[in-house]
Formats: sequence, structure tokens, C-alpha cells
Amino acid sequence: MSPLAILAIVFVALTLIGVPLFVSVGLTTALALFLIDIPYTLLAQTGYGSLTPFPLLTIPMFVLAGRLMEVGGMATRMISIATALVGAYRGSMGLVTVFACMLFAALSGSGPATTAAIGSVTVPAMKRDGYDVPFAASITASAGALGSLIPPSNLMIIYGLVSETSIPRLFLAGLLPGFLVTGLLMITTYIIARRRNYGGDGAAFSWSPFLKALWEGKWSIGAPALILGGIYGGAFTPTEAAGIAVFYSLFVGFFIYRELTLQKIIAALRFTALLTGILIILTPTLAFGQLTAFYDVPSAVQTGITSLTDNRVLVLLLIGVFYIFIGTFMESLAQIVLFTAVFLPLVTSLGVDPVMFGIFTVITCEIGFLTPPLGANLTVAARISGISIERISVAVLPFILAYIIGMVFLVVFPDITLFLPDFFYGEAK
Repeated sequence: MSPLAILAIVFVALTLIGVPLFVSVGLTTALALFLIDIPYTLLAQTGYGSLTPFPLLTIPMFVLAGRLMEVGGMATRMISIATALVGAYRGSMGLVTVFACMLFAALSGSGPATTAAIGSVTVPAMKRDGYDVPFAASITASAGALGSLIPPSNLMIIYGLVSETSIPRLFLAGLLPGFLVTGLLMITTYIIARRRNYGGDGAAFSWSPFLKALWEGKWSIGAPALILGGIYGGAFTPTEAAGIAVFYSLFVGFFIYRELTLQKIIAALRFTALLTGILIILTPTLAFGQLTAFYDVPSAVQTGITSLTDNRVLVLLLIGVFYIFIGTFMESLAQIVLFTAVFLPLVTSLGVDPVMFGIFTVITCEIGFLTPPLGANLTVAARISGISIERISVAVLPFILAYIIGMVFLVVFPDITLFLPDFFYGEAK
């Protein structure tokens, strides 16, 4: 039996019996080092090096900033703006949820965090409006996944570090696809709500309530403008922007809205520690990613796939199917670290831009947020709505279809991801 087959069997067996993923990857990596007689110090050196890059600080700071903005009143005001804008359309509260998640995604950088922040307010509101609870929860889970596509995005940061791709370019590349997927989710919500006769009995849109909500929420809207405007304007790096976001959220929560307390700050710090603790998985997965070169995995994958087809679109779709399947049981962070080193050389050899492949990867990871048994967003939405993951998993299927349509659209029209980065920074060399 070949070493690769042994490693695959060990990894799958450890995963199936419920061993934590970072332990499974670590043990498989140690076995891989033993099989080709490489010192185990590689694992220790990679572990230390994986947690030293300065941009990695961006992730916990954006998570903390998003949490502070949630408990400090900014998320509530974003929902008020979205409610005033949507008006009395059919499925209005569902549309508000999607739109508010899009706004909050520009603050949190995390899909589960966006789901928790917006869903804790809108799911009870949809229940009061007579929405079927699984449908309400599925809207929140699917729209919350926008937190990983619309910048700043934790998954884009990890992809940028692993692939050595410009993080500001990735952030810009996610904007238009983010708006596209938002539109698809809103269309899906409207169609289902219209068929089931949900909503539509609120006040019709008028400028006065909208402008009032916009004025009251101006500090909330100012956050993404400050963060993204500063990055793209060259005023500060993404890491510095994350620090400014934390300061901004503290200032607004304490002195403007006055809803932030010491207890809420401590709770936000605890939430941040728990959510970013998953970065421990970087240590074994990066070491495993390095070993793929020793085992010549990228070349083997390239040979295997190109023997079937060398059509760029078909290759990306095949990778997309694989990513969606893997995402059902593998954490998105590990998925990006493990498989970017395998597939990126293949797609770049076919002329795919690394920035475009990064956005493509993030969209497939978002689908993973919505598929059991792992489904991080499903877990959060189930907790908020008080129903089982199984019921949400059925209701979320139309929204998964919306994400798949968005993924296919990007594969067929890759320029949608590259237009803004090329416009602001020029074409990559």
C-alpha cells in the first residue's frame, strides 16, 4: 500500500471516530513525517511559524470589534435602517435579515458571528410575523454566511496568508460577488415568502422614516466606511484597520450609544477567545500542507484532473463539488489551509487568477457553513430559533442553491471578482 493511501485511511478513520480535527491532522502529519524519515522538528517549527505572521492579529481583532458593535447597539441600528428601507414588501422581515447581514458582514468578518448578531433580533421578529420557524432560521443562517464573503473576511485573511496573495486585493474582490449573492438570497427569500404569504403588512416605504433611521444609525454605517475606506485609501493596513475598528466600537458603544458596559466587554473578550481558538488548527494543517510537496500531491492532482479535462470552467466546477463535499464535515479554516496548496498550482496553470480562486474558495466554504453535520451557521441558527438542525437543514436547501448559482456565475464570468482590484491597484503582475 502506498504511503498516500495509508495517510488517507488514517486521517479518515480518525475523523470518523470523532477525534478533533486538529488532532487528526497532527497525528496524520506526524505519521507522514515518519514514513519519509523527516525530523519531527518540522512540525514544531511550522507550528511556531504559523502563529507569528502579523496579519494574523487581524482575525481576533475583527471578531472582537464585531462583537462589541453587536452588544453596543450598532447591529440593532443597522436592522432599523434595513427595516425602514425595505418597507412593506412581501417577506419584508426576511429581506431585512438578508440586508442587515450584508451590512454587519462589513464589520464582523465571520459567518457564525454575523448569524448570531442579526439572527438574535430578526428570528424572534419573523416568528411574531407568522413565519415558519425553520424558514426564518434558514434565512438567518444563509445570510449570515455573507460575513465570510463581504470584506473584511477571516477566511480571506487565512487564504491570503497561505497563498501569499494580497489581502487588500482579496477584500476588494469580494465586494461585487458579495452583492451578487446578497441579491440572490433576497430573490430566494421573496419568492418563498410570496408563495407562503409572509409579511407585507407593514408601513410602505417613505423617505422620512428611512432618513430618520439613517441619521440615528450614522455611526453604525460609518464603521464599514471607515474600515474599508481606510484600507483602500492606503491610510492603514488591514491589521491596523482591525485595531481601529476595536477602538471605534468601544468609543461608539461607550460615548455615543452608551449601551456598552464592562460586563459586556468581558463577555465579548470571552466570545472572541472561544471563536479564535480555532486558529490552533493552523499548526498541524500548515505542516501537512508543506508535506504535500514532499509527497508530490499537487502534481498528482494536476495530472489526475487534467487527464479528465483541461477546461478551466469544468476544472473549477470539479473543485467546487469537492470543496462542498469536504465542507460538510471539515472546518472551513482547515479546508483552506489544506487544499489551497493542492489546487492553487493546478488552477494557476490553467490561467486562473489567485485572487479569483480565493473568492471562489470562500463561496464554497460558505456553502459548508450551511451543510450538516458540521454547518457552523446552522448550529448558531438552531440555538437562536430553538429548533433542531435537521429541520433547518431542509429549509436551507433553496438558499444553498442560490450560493451554487453565485459560484457558477463567478466561474463563468471571473472578471466580476477582478474588476475592482484591477481598477484600484492595477492588474497583478
